[in-house]
Amino acid sequence: MNRTYLGFGFGAIQSGLFLYEAFRSGNFARLVVAEVVPEVVDDVRTAGGYWLNIATPHGIEKQFISGVEIYNPAVPADAGKLIQAAAEAHEIGTALPSVDFFSRGTPSIAGILRAGFELKLQDKTLPDAVVYTAENNNHAAGILEQQIGLSLKNRVQLLNTVVGKMSGVVTAAEQIQNGGLMRVTPSAARAFLVEEFNRILITKITLPEFRRGITVFEEKADLLPFEEAKLYGHNAVHFWIGLHMRRAGAQFMHDISGNEKIFISARRAFIEESGAALCRKYSDTDALFTPAGFAAYADDLLIRMVNPFLTDRVDRVCRDMERKLGWNDRVIGTIRLVLNQGISPVLFAEGAALAAVEFFGKDAGRIRAGFETLWGVWNVETETVWNEILFPLKKLPK
Repeated sequence: MNRTYLGFGFGAIQSGLFLYEAFRSGNFARLVVAEVVPEVVDDVRTAGGYWLNIATPHGIEKQFISGVEIYNPAVPADAGKLIQAAAEAHEIGTALPSVDFFSRGTPSIAGILRAGFELKLQDKTLPDAVVYTAENNNHAAGILEQQIGLSLKNRVQLLNTVVGKMSGVVTAAEQIQNGGLMRVTPSAARAFLVEEFNRILITKITLPEFRRGITVFEEKADLLPFEEAKLYGHNAVHFWIGLHMRRAGAQFMHDISGNEKIFISARRAFIEESGAALCRKYSDTDALFTPAGFAAYADDLLIRMVNPFLTDRVDRVCRDMERKLGWNDRVIGTIRLVLNQGISPVLFAEGAALAAVEFFGKDAGRIRAGFETLWGVWNVETETVWNEILFPLKKLPK
């Protein structure tokens, strides 16, 4: 119970996963978090914690997480407390918009951790630690370790994660009120809303005799197959549904309940295209990558994706189109995976065509030129992918 948890970034994943699981484990005496927005820091300090809304299959559960220490790294006194917390921490979680944020700010997160870990390395009475990196980048741990720039000598291990937990920050006052959500604090303009799912995968810990206080996470020797299952399965199908729901004029993802055709096609795309490809690529890796295992994974996720209590907005799912149409991301990356495993990506190509029209316009020449700029190369593989997209593109109404 004398353990310390330290988090960086105070968004939905930090508040609804890492801090929440550390809180409810009962294994931590201190919960510390870094946040750069002064108003948020003041609000949480005044409230003595924050409210979390948890979407279950049956409704919204509300949990107040108390005893949270929150500091602004831009304030010198607060930065000193974060450095000391990093030295004393047993478990640390980064949940930032991207890995680019590791080096931003003065001091940066990498700088705070470097200073804290220097103290840890000098004092053997300070605990060993693990760092969970949750920036949706399968190299996040390595990038952060490189920026910290220390030989951590089996005292600190940085871990990648596969966070399949759906979450969001609700900012619309009407949505907060109609959904019966608790604001982060009484004076806050936003609410944290997360699903109750907490089966999070992490890199296998190799620190001698280290025991996690957050016990619900599951360690895997090789995370890559599961990262691809999330990106080219979970994320890809979520986006695919969003594109089709937007075309149907829907506002929320749960509106799919009135469109069985989209749901059936989404399941086919999940199981027969990305699932079949992943099972071929990673056969004998894990029970997930079997026909039965992947079908169960898909069916569970499809229900969770359209949980009405998540009130997931279609426009949120379809945002950031440029990134999501990138060469390695959820649409084009899935088409490439499926083709490489000798399977025809009929449904994902249709989804890519919808996204391309929305982003580039309806002219095929402009779409091809847009993809050439976006992907940065045009070769045999890009031509093959383009031809897959071009076929359903020609069928779309002008």
